[in-house]
Amino acid sequence: MAITYTDAREFTENDLKELFLSVGWLSAQYPARLKKALDHCETVYTAWEQDKLVGLVNAIDDGELTAYVHYLCVDPTYQGNGIGKELLKRIKEKYQSYLYIILIAENEPLIAYYKQEGFSLYDGRYVFMVQNET
Repeated sequence: MAITYTDAREFTENDLKELFLSVGWLSAQYPARLKKALDHCETVYTAWEQDKLVGLVNAIDDGELTAYVHYLCVDPTYQGNGIGKELLKRIKEKYQSYLYIILIAENEPLIAYYKQEGFSLYDGRYVFMVQNET
């Protein structure tokens, strides 16, 4: 399996829809909006097997101190091959001079994965979200 990585935003709405559907994320239902959102992020790295989008990470940053990793997703049929690790490595390299790289883990396996990749869990922090139905 030959995976290539790029920061070029050559993905289509359909590429994004298929990847996000593979991981069961709600964003897949809004491919046009998802593409627009990713096109406006400061950082997007993608992983490809030939012409198939198999992984993606993006970050939003303030230009100096803090970067927020919003999405890290790898098609489940490609997980376990180091793709997520490589995508996170690229994020950590780009933001190495920042004070914080922040991400949210929703469950224990993700918490364990991010710890393995050098992130620390900060207890006592809460994330608040408003989800609009539009």
